[in-house]
Amino acid sequence: MTAGRPQRGGSSIGAVLAQLRPEFPDVTISKIRFLEAEGLVRPARTASGYRQFSVADVERLRFVLSAQRDRYLPLKVIREQLDSVPEDATSLSRIDLLSQTGFSAEQLSQLERDGLLRAGPGGRFTTEDITALRTIRTMTGLGVEREHLRAVRAAADHEVVVLKSFSDPETVRELADLFTSLHTLLVRAGLRQSS
Repeated sequence: MTAGRPQRGGSSIGAVLAQLRPEFPDVTISKIRFLEAEGLVRPARTASGYRQFSVADVERLRFVLSAQRDRYLPLKVIREQLDSVPEDATSLSRIDLLSQTGFSAEQLSQLERDGLLRAGPGGRFTTEDITALRTIRTMTGLGVEREHLRAVRAAADHEVVVLKSFSDPETVRELADLFTSLHTLLVRAGLRQSS
């Protein structure tokens, strides 16, 4: 093995930096080492002692950096969120999401900045995120602009605030379905009145 290079199946810290820099221009090797020292990422080590980052490690770093930049969360809160992630076989990495939807990394980052896509703890996504991205692609193909999509996000956020005031999970699920139905009916009624 060449000095400084990871064994097959992992990335060196320099390679990880190159992957993260387009989205996080301020990230440095020192920052990645600091996050490792804080226990937020745990790369394997080669026999020579070099860090060997897996795809999951890079996704964890991406989640941490996003949470700091976009939500101003302290490391303690971010660590708690990461530690609470269940091992869920249906969760998807960022790479999985890109490959299954055809979106570019830049497009995905823009949707995250617009609040239209939000990674869960550990930087993981779900199959519902795939459905949301395919819906967004169809909508934009029909001429819907970014500001219109942000308005949909804002409306959804308002509904979430209302739903969070209920404590019973079953009630919340039922109300979420009812909100969706009522929203559809109100939109159709509005279109009938304006025609």
